[in-house]
Amino acid sequence: MSIVARMKSILAAGCAAACLTPMAVAAAPAAVVSSPDGALLPVLVDAAKGRLLLTLPAADAEGLSGRYLFTQAIKTGLGSAAIRIDRGMQGDTKILVFRRMGGKVAVLFENPRYRASGDAEVAKGARASFPFSTVAMLEVVSEAGGGVTVDATPLLTSDAMDLAGAIGESAKGYKLSEKLSALDPASVKVFPRNVEFETVQTFTADSAGKELDVLAPDGRAVSVTVHSSLVALPEPGFVPRKFDIRSGSHATQVYDFGTPLGSPMLVEYANRFRLEKTDPSAARSPVRKPIVFYIDSAAPEPIRSALASGVRWWADAFDAAGFIDAFQVAILPAGVDPQDVRYNVVNWTDRQNRSWSYGGGVIDPRTGEIVKGVVVLGALRVRQDITVFEGLVGTAQNNTGGANDPVRVALARISQLGAHEVGHAIGFVHNFKASLQDRASVMDYPGPKVGIADGRLDLGDAYATGIGKWDKFTVDWLYGQPAPGVDGDAEAAAKADAIRKAGLIYGTDIDGRAPDLAVPGVNMWTEGQDTPADLAHTMAVRRLALSGFGPNVLLAGEPLSNLRRKFVPIWLFHRYSIDATGKLVGGVNYEYAVVGDGRDTPRPVPAADQMAAMDALIATLSPRELTVPAALSMLLSSGTSARTDAEAAPEVLRGAGSAVFDPLVAAQVGAQMTLDSLLAPARLTRLHIQHGYDAAQPGVATLLDKLSPVIAAHGDAVSRRIAQTALLAIASARRDPETPADVAALLDGYLKDTAKGFARARSGSEDGLWQVSMAALLGDPERLETEIGKLSRPRPPIPAGMPIGGETGWFDNILSE
Repeated sequence: MSIVARMKSILAAGCAAACLTPMAVAAAPAAVVSSPDGALLPVLVDAAKGRLLLTLPAADAEGLSGRYLFTQAIKTGLGSAAIRIDRGMQGDTKILVFRRMGGKVAVLFENPRYRASGDAEVAKGARASFPFSTVAMLEVVSEAGGGVTVDATPLLTSDAMDLAGAIGESAKGYKLSEKLSALDPASVKVFPRNVEFETVQTFTADSAGKELDVLAPDGRAVSVTVHSSLVALPEPGFVPRKFDIRSGSHATQVYDFGTPLGSPMLVEYANRFRLEKTDPSAARSPVRKPIVFYIDSAAPEPIRSALASGVRWWADAFDAAGFIDAFQVAILPAGVDPQDVRYNVVNWTDRQNRSWSYGGGVIDPRTGEIVKGVVVLGALRVRQDITVFEGLVGTAQNNTGGANDPVRVALARISQLGAHEVGHAIGFVHNFKASLQDRASVMDYPGPKVGIADGRLDLGDAYATGIGKWDKFTVDWLYGQPAPGVDGDAEAAAKADAIRKAGLIYGTDIDGRAPDLAVPGVNMWTEGQDTPADLAHTMAVRRLALSGFGPNVLLAGEPLSNLRRKFVPIWLFHRYSIDATGKLVGGVNYEYAVVGDGRDTPRPVPAADQMAAMDALIATLSPRELTVPAALSMLLSSGTSARTDAEAAPEVLRGAGSAVFDPLVAAQVGAQMTLDSLLAPARLTRLHIQHGYDAAQPGVATLLDKLSPVIAAHGDAVSRRIAQTALLAIASARRDPETPADVAALLDGYLKDTAKGFARARSGSEDGLWQVSMAALLGDPERLETEIGKLSRPRPPIPAGMPIGGETGWFDNILSE
């Protein structure tokens, strides 16, 4: 029976012909059109009843009517950094099966994470040991020709991505409203290996969440469009690549209970596209199917071209690995849905505030094969880069193409960001050590390289251009195709052995993301070698930028009140150099090594380097560095009659009433960044441990001795605010549950000794009054607990976000966790 005849029989059994609309053909709502011959599944839409009908094949020996990949993506988002339901965001990939159960067909998600190689009974036992998920029960519409036709609408309109949960993290009480959610009949498209659907899903609450009430026309009913893809399983022939911790790739984990005794059960497959040479024996060859990434046409020019240029850098890495024209870039053609699973897309999305960019995709959970690459970039990124660069060098060169043109530099960054996120989508993780090796990878988080020439700041070489040496290695490792008869995993392992000998090093998120971690050089948003000398250069850049900061950083006619927003990233310009230098204190050098590869064993940072790092960090607490000049403080107090800008408001320092700038808040925030790094419980613990092993290494007492001059210098208001911040930071570390008892005892003793010294001060002066008050505070556990408790609330907060141009933004709130 043809598909057309079969569908007509379904119509006769299930509904009147006039209620059906075609899938992949534009037609009047009353028309009757079936799926084209060769479609993945016969599909019809009952437009009048809002149903989607799928005709499934006859059940196989397992009782299943088909096994598919199922994935969902966000087509229209919420525009919220906090909620993170962004246009283009991809959900997890599931293995979906249909199973007949009585009068209904169950939709099940299988659990391929747990399996057992071996005979059929062993494999069956492993599957039966772990749960599967039943996500829908579908009504049977018709049975004909051995197959079964079901109403698949409940699957598509369910909240399979748990968007209600995502909304609930920021705004409580929102639930999916079934009566305000429906299939979009015009969205359904059928192809030989995939079927695409869209539904409107609405989440409601009795009262609107604060942010959603700003973002949505009616914050009590928030709607998004969810795109669903039902995809044929990848064809046989894909060869998984065994994951290697030295490789810079990301992986799919599988627990195989059938591995031989004495072998690990955890099996990890590096995620990669299927890329095959037309001539496997050739060192260089064209490929059967190139990897093509499309740039979302929603990205405006000149951003679109800058993105395409950066993403295209990867072509050089694939060419170096012997693949001719294997990686290609194009602009998404008009009429192509970026959520269509057949297209790898760099999506462009708008948000109310700064948020993440990310790269991922549709990945077969059985093998690690990447079926579709997905990147999401936020439109505010490039604009906030410009804000930072204008704060550094002013607006005089905007759009001139000159070395210090903030627009030119921001476009250079967006090229690098496009390459970075596509790197994730093709299988690679971060390498935060690349900046130590002359910008060896686009998978680093690069801070802008700011030079100083003739007493002026220079952004001429702010960002690198082109793919790096590390990236060429990782492409060769992950995608390199062995000659016939050669074991691909063994060849890849040999490449990983060789890369360290070639001088390339690697460190990723597990050692780089948190500021209290131990491995020097694994840092985000820094350039250079991450030494005290680099921190000194960053401080020199900051001083120059602040010395020239004023109306020149604004555009003609721009409100002077906007100075407060541009001030923050300049005032906090050294924050990531602080984190980088802090990792030398109590630091441990180690690499990702495997048995027999000859890599260095872990070793502590030399004592001299740790002492130099402490000195460099404590120098950032100097009143010279943390005093805002009176004239600039007055400029920063410029008023405004405008309504609050929801995008900019979170990125300014707390004032002293309305628009009045508070320079002591600026001093406190600046001091807190350094103190949070030095006094992190994990760092104090490592100092204590290393000093116990080797008395020549600095310990907790060494650090406290170096902080003492900061606390003793309280002759003016700024110095007192810095000293008070230091004392409260020590007290906070003492009570932190992550601080070991013996370390806390050292901190407690230091605070008591300090209080005794302050108590002897005479109260006849402002400085004396402060000392007596601090002595009383340190001696009153209840009051001290109250003051420490304020540290977890705005007091003042450090404005939020990481360096703009990266995963979050320039203003990361390192005190909010």
